[in-house]
Amino acid sequence: MSVYWNERVRGLSPYTPGEQPKGISRLVKLNTNENPYPPPPEVLEAITQAARRLRLYPDPSSAMLREAAAEHLGLEPENIFAGNGSDEVLAFCFAAFFPSRGDAGGLPVLFPDITYSFYPVYAALWNVETKTIPLREDFSLNTEDYGIPNAGVLFPNPNAPTGIALSTDAMRRILEYQYAHQRVLIIDEAYAAFGAESMAKYVRDFDNMLVVQTCSKAASLAGLRVGYAAGGRALIEALERVRDSFNSYPVDTLAAAGAEAALRNWPYYEKINAAVIAAREEVSRHLRGRGWLVLPSSANFIFASPASVQNGSAENAAGVFQALREQGIVVRYFSGPRVKKFLRISIGSAEDMHFFLQTVDSLNL
Repeated sequence: MSVYWNERVRGLSPYTPGEQPKGISRLVKLNTNENPYPPPPEVLEAITQAARRLRLYPDPSSAMLREAAAEHLGLEPENIFAGNGSDEVLAFCFAAFFPSRGDAGGLPVLFPDITYSFYPVYAALWNVETKTIPLREDFSLNTEDYGIPNAGVLFPNPNAPTGIALSTDAMRRILEYQYAHQRVLIIDEAYAAFGAESMAKYVRDFDNMLVVQTCSKAASLAGLRVGYAAGGRALIEALERVRDSFNSYPVDTLAAAGAEAALRNWPYYEKINAAVIAAREEVSRHLRGRGWLVLPSSANFIFASPASVQNGSAENAAGVFQALREQGIVVRYFSGPRVKKFLRISIGSAEDMHFFLQTVDSLNL
């Protein structure tokens, strides 16, 4: 720690992103949930055309991108906020909607105990009181656990890293409780396009709900960093106020153009994401056949516990993680008490998944 750091920085435990491996000759990268398929030619053409305007500042309101997102979700542009990846949008949500510690009569913001690990980082940064709600033994979310006084609720659907999705009816139970108590519900739909139901259609009916989506996963644009939120005008205005107190140009010209083109060419993505879903189901069946425990996934990844853990010959999945890495296959391992028996495995290309399964078979993992 430096003498120049303030107390806020001293107290932070930053998020650790998925590894971007280097120095591995034969690499199958299945650790960061990137889409294995490229964006369509229209996206690359839009970015090329936008590059001619780089001497100018981007549109601070991201008007064209917001129009495309609104059409994609069946909403109006006034219902959309655009940001530099859904991570930034979520960070702004903590700043805009959740009270600082001690400002809500001691009530905490609720989110699952096993979920996206950036949430507690945001909470620490903005000094927000939180309470984690344990998932059930099977890693599903019990909506009844959220029917308690709170300062807001946040969860991903599908959840990460488990991949398990809630039904619309289940999410509505939480939403209606929050609405009755005038509290915000934020649903992080980073992976919804791979099999979950989006709640964006209820934005007009419930002014307390914000749905956050990203172009990184389903739209194959992780390198552009574009995310957006859908909500009632009051919630969108709150995000705009935070943005304009921080950075009035969060979405650059190239990113806005590429994301707009992606959202306007969604039939292409429906096709490639259907291929991801089919591969996910095939890989899940194969691993289950080898004795792995694979949680039901509605995302572009699976959360799976190796056979060696299931039959009791290993206490956790670290050994399988290392064995795969030695073969040039990188997956994600979390060492927490409830998840240390599992690996999160992104669904890659058909070639990558074939090599992954071939390696599992040949090493008898």
